[in-house]
Parts: sequence; structure tokens; C-alpha cells
Amino acid sequence: MSDKIGFVGLGIMGGPMARNLMDAGYDLVLFNRTRRKAEELAEDNPAEVADTISELARQSDIVITMLPGPPEVEAVVAGEGGLLDSMHQGTLFVDMSTSSPVLARRLAEMGLERGVGMLDAPVSGGDIGAEEGTLSIMAGGEAETFERAKPLFEAMGETIVHVGESGTGQVAKAANQVVVALVLQAVSEALVLGSGAGVDPGKLIDVLSGGLAANKAMDVKREKFLTRDFEPGGKVAFHHKDLGIALETGREYGVALPVTALVDQMFGALEAKGGGTWDHSALITLLEAG
Repeated sequence: MSDKIGFVGLGIMGGPMARNLMDAGYDLVLFNRTRRKAEELAEDNPAEVADTISELARQSDIVITMLPGPPEVEAVVAGEGGLLDSMHQGTLFVDMSTSSPVLARRLAEMGLERGVGMLDAPVSGGDIGAEEGTLSIMAGGEAETFERAKPLFEAMGETIVHVGESGTGQVAKAANQVVVALVLQAVSEALVLGSGAGVDPGKLIDVLSGGLAANKAMDVKREKFLTRDFEPGGKVAFHHKDLGIALETGREYGVALPVTALVDQMFGALEAKGGGTWDHSALITLLEAG
């Protein structure tokens, strides 16, 4: 564990992921746009806090980013004064954000020119998976680069798959987000149907969970569906962004995603109503409103 790990982005997902790396014995240097989050994480853990991303890049052998989306990834990595400007040859860069396959491939090419290895390695599992270190991690990039990063992935997740070349990790995440969104929509419709007919929602979830309709999203989001406490694990605004990436990827490869497009519009409507910061299970509120 001699490599120093730079971690950029300490939000709902990034903070617990960084903490799991520290718990596994890795030496971390932290950066977050809101510095206080990095300082709070470093108070109880042996970690340094960088003043700038350039400082972090210069100190790190491996840099991990966990950012909101493609614009932030591009700015932090390839913008003026970005990470690539300060990474030394031989640095490994791992973007664990949910981002664009096209951008991932472009950043990999830029990294190659500078002698920097690159993986796009987005995750699934939400805040609970991040806290418990049980994330599903899907990585795109060279096999040798993946093997270098694998011990770090094992500190943060349980299901770790090298999907293929650069960009394929992001394609896998887009597919994941399509499934999650459509499942949340299906569960929401089932619960609204049941409630409308007088069936207790908790009992309906119990019976659905024991048959072919059983799914992880319903299990993880059970209490949110029942209590209507939409404290976010996965935000509506972020999932809306993710479906946009999926639809863009579909257009790139000539793949029709008609139901994804419909649920994307529903997330957009919920965001327009002020629900962008709610948990994505709040999709049920649109159906209840009629």
C-alpha cells in the first residue's frame, strides 16, 4: 500500500468510499469543492487535505474522482489547471463518476499522451453500498491498468468487473441506470395500483419480494416508499442526468430506448416541480398526483 491515493469529490458517495479506503490502510490526500467536507473526513482519519486539485495531483500516485457528471469531470480533469496538467508520468487516474462514454474515451487518449493510465469505473449500489463497501464497480480500460486498481476497488465494493476497453464502464453504468429507473417506475405503479384498491403497501411489497417481481431496488428503497422520507441516496437530478447519458449513448449506437425516454421525461417533470434533490424513489409522487 505504498501508493498515495488522491480522492476528489466527497459527497454522498465519495465520502464513504474514501473512508473505506482509509480503513483498508491506504494513505489518502483529499480535495472537495467545499473544503469543510474534506477537513471533517480527515479529522477522524489519517489523511491530508489539499488546497487545490493541482496540489493533490502532484502528491498522488493514483487519483480517484467521484463527481456529479460529465461537465464537472471534464473541468476537473482536462480544464485549465486540471488534474492532467499536474499528474506525473505513471500516475493512474480512475474516474468513478457516472459520466459519458465519449468523454471517458477522450480522457483516456489524453492520458495516454501524458503517460497516465486511465480507467472509467462508475459504481452502483447507492449510499448504502458506499457506506458498507458493497458497491458494484464496472471498469473500462486496459487490463493491466485494471489489475493495478483492483485492490482499491476491493476496499470499496464486492462485485468488480472489468467490462472492456475505455468507455465500456460508462456504457455499463448507463445500462444499469436504465434498469434502476424502469424498476423504480414499475414498483411505483404497482404500489399506486395496490393503494388505489385498498391493499396495504407494506404487505404488497412483502408479497412482491417473494416472487418473480423481487428486485434489489424495491428492497433498498422499501422504507422510502412506505414512509415518503425522500432523503436522497440517489438524487432525482442525478438520475435524470444519467438517463440523458443513456439516451445519448443509444443515439450514438443506433439503439432505441423508448421506455427510458418516457421515464426520463418523468424525472424531468419531478425535477421541475422542485424534487431534484429528493431520492429517485420519489418518482412515485408523480403517479400519486395523477
